[in-house]
Order: sequence, then structure tokens, then C-alpha cells
Amino acid sequence: MKQKSIPMRKCVGCGEMKPKKELIRIVRSPEGDISADVTGKKSGRGAYICPDPECLKKAEKGRRLERAFECAVSPEVYASLSAALKATE
Repeated sequence: MKQKSIPMRKCVGCGEMKPKKELIRIVRSPEGDISADVTGKKSGRGAYICPDPECLKKAEKGRRLERAFECAVSPEVYASLSAALKATE
């Protein structure tokens, strides 16, 4: 019997590969809005991050979300993502 493979994704903060279920999806909608996608079902371009505030800080410092989404990410977006990460803990 073939074992089902676990989908792996890379955290934009620490750069580690982890199972998709352990990470939080951040999505840029077709309209350009960036938000945390807890369900993983929103349409748009996605990036994944650990549920750790340190990873979000690393992503902000290294401008990694800007690179992933190919657009500018405002400080307000990082603040709302930080609040969303705290809510999931």
C-alpha cells in the first residue's frame, strides 16, 4: 500500500520546509488585499508562515512578503497579520 504524501510548504520567515497544516497561509486576493487565510480556501496568491511572531518579524525585515507577492506590503498589513497570528495561538 502506498503511503499518502504530506504536502510541504516553505515558511517565508525562517525558510524551513514544514507540513502545510502547521503553517498559516497569507493570501493576496485578485483585488490586491493581503490577509491571513486560516481556512486555506481563499482565492489568490498564497505564501506560508509559521504561527510564530519571530517568523513574521524576519519576513518583514527581509521584505519576503513583498518578494512573494510581487507588490508593496504596508506596515498596517504586517500589524493585521501579527494580530491574526496571536489569535491563532
